[in-house]
Amino acid sequence: MYEELTQQASKVTEELCEKAKLKKGQILVIGCSTSEVCGDTIGTGSNLEAAEAVFAGIYSVTQKHGIYLAAQCCEHLNRAIIIEADAVPGQDIVNVVPQPKAGGSFATTAYKTFEHPVAVEEIRADAGLDIGDTLIGMHLKKVAVPLRLENREIGQAHITAARVRPKFIGGIRAKYDETLE
Repeated sequence: MYEELTQQASKVTEELCEKAKLKKGQILVIGCSTSEVCGDTIGTGSNLEAAEAVFAGIYSVTQKHGIYLAAQCCEHLNRAIIIEADAVPGQDIVNVVPQPKAGGSFATTAYKTFEHPVAVEEIRADAGLDIGDTLIGMHLKKVAVPLRLENREIGQAHITAARVRPKFIGGIRAKYDETLE
């Protein structure tokens, strides 16, 4: 089961990075309910092994592309973010270490895996993946645009993906794809 979760997560992340046109140094925020991945109701069955499997698939892709992975904690830690310190220079760090039932198994795995993990209250990510309806929108830059992925589940969890685009504020609209090149 866990091997399959790693493969699903890797495939979804690769597709997301491609469709969102993520570049080296950008940030991908992930919210992951391992309860939902395993077929339970969000917040009822944190599973460290499932988190490690999903994290491995996602992290391998972000590492390959030079993208920073930001792991959203659960509501018990106010959806704080675990991220590499290099990704958030000058940002205020909060003093917390996530645990499987206080922060979530995915954020716990990120904290244990990252070289220099820090927790911050918020970020403005370039794209996001919500695994199990964890509500990552608060950590995306404006304006979020939904992405339709071929694969719509990891384990038994529904996934929602998004990228961001610059705001259109008056005047002539630039073609978004040109701003990505």
